[in-house]
Order: sequence, then structure tokens, then C-alpha cells
Amino acid sequence: MKKFLPLLLLPLLFSCKYFNFKKDDARIKALNEMQQTDVDFSNLSKQKGFRKAFTEYIDDDGVLLRRDRMPMLGADAIQYINNFNDSSVLLTWEPRGADVSEGGDLGYTYGIYTMKDSASTSKGTYVTIWRKQKDGKWKFVLDTGNQGVGEDATQLRPEE
Repeated sequence: MKKFLPLLLLPLLFSCKYFNFKKDDARIKALNEMQQTDVDFSNLSKQKGFRKAFTEYIDDDGVLLRRDRMPMLGADAIQYINNFNDSSVLLTWEPRGADVSEGGDLGYTYGIYTMKDSASTSKGTYVTIWRKQKDGKWKFVLDTGNQGVGEDATQLRPEE
């Protein structure tokens, strides 16, 4: 009987791997969609300004964490965004990493942002937390950043 036990367990092992593969496949799809949303968000900021991009991608209850300010939620966050004149500022960012929940409906991205105006260029780091909406689109529920990354931001990449 002991000789046959591994053979009896073999179908069970394959079926578990199959179900995990399907589950992971959905999670990977959600991760890719969320990461693409972060790239699209940056591209919209580059093309139409960060005010338009942030108001389009913020969740109704989204939170902004900004330097020297209390957390801003929902309508207050949108009002804060709309108070900026972004006509002379270019804000873009590059995702460097991301992860998504097992359910594929909540995740985060992080990376390097670059802000340019006529006089200077500055870089910093950011983290954005995303939630998948009922319509399948991703909106951010929290966005924050830190100023101060030197010209060589490669030190932020984990060593392989």
C-alpha cells in the first residue's frame, strides 16, 4: 500500500497546482493592469497636466499626504489639487515596483517622480495605493511622496 500512496496523491497535487495557477494568473493580470494604470496616470500628467491626471485617477474617498499638511480626504484632496496652476510644471513618475492583494482588488506602486519647472528639476520617491473599482478600473486611494532623490536614483533598485 505504501508503494501506491504517492501514486494516489499525485492527482491531488496536480489539481492543487492547477487551481493555484489559475488563482495566480488572475492576480498577475490584476497586478499588470494596476501597474499599467500607474504608467497611464503619469502619461496623462505629462500630456494634460497633473491636475487633470490626479482628478481623473483619485477615488472618491482618496487621500493625499503632502509635506507640511494634514491628510486630505476626498473632496478636500480634489480641492487641494484644483488649487494648483500646473501650466508651468511637468510632473511625471516611473514605477519601480508594485504588488497586489491575493484578491486582486487592492495594491500599491512605488517609484521615482520628477518635477520640472522653468527654473529647476527635482526628484523624489512616491507610493500610491490603488483599489479596483466596480467597473474594473483602478483608482488611487492614497498617494504620497518624499522629496530628495539625487540625480542617480539607481540606488533605489534592489540588488539582484
